[in-house]
Amino acid sequence: MAPLESSENSNKIKIIVLLSLVLLGLIVTGSVFTGEKFHIDSKVLQKAQEKYGPEARSRLVAWEELLQRYNGSSDREKLEKINSFFNKKIVFSNDIDLYGAQDYWATPVEFLARGAGDCEDYAIAKYFSLKIMGMGEEKLRIAYVKALQYNIFHMVMVYYSNPTAEPLILDNLVDSIKPASERQDLLPIFTFNGAGLWLAHNRGQGKLAGKSSRLTAWNDLMQRMAETGI
Repeated sequence: MAPLESSENSNKIKIIVLLSLVLLGLIVTGSVFTGEKFHIDSKVLQKAQEKYGPEARSRLVAWEELLQRYNGSSDREKLEKINSFFNKKIVFSNDIDLYGAQDYWATPVEFLARGAGDCEDYAIAKYFSLKIMGMGEEKLRIAYVKALQYNIFHMVMVYYSNPTAEPLILDNLVDSIKPASERQDLLPIFTFNGAGLWLAHNRGQGKLAGKSSRLTAWNDLMQRMAETGI
């Protein structure tokens, strides 16, 4: 999602379409990566290197090492390490420039191999990285917001230490992790994870608005992740 999107009508259409997709149940439950120790297959690394160069392989190896090294750390340390890793390693780029499509949700492997992506890709990569590190899905959501400073719709990842806690915001536009009350530049619209969708309400948990069950856009992402495709 472009950080400097100019068309308000285009943004409205995007949010209506995305909200409709989620409400139809396009989020699926279940972990993408399984096993006690996360490991990227050597064939995936080789394919990434052949397609995008040695830097792609290096980024993927660094990601794997990060997930393994901090797997037993506190939630806060995991959040800091993952947020910093992706914000520093990846260059922002629009979907249209990378994929020739208006809206494409890249897998973490695609995102890292290319070394570029938009706000959805940052949020998705952070979300699944933290899940791989053992963080419970009930603590993690992806949030669709409006970035008031830029007047654009935007996506971030949010963390809840417990169901009633104020969420922390992991954002590719701002490197520091801050509680929602300190991000007055973001207007929450809805959040979602593999369990459902919540409409935003006073920056809290919000009202559960839908339960995931069917497969399409998000399922396509899940399928590509399961296949560890580039």
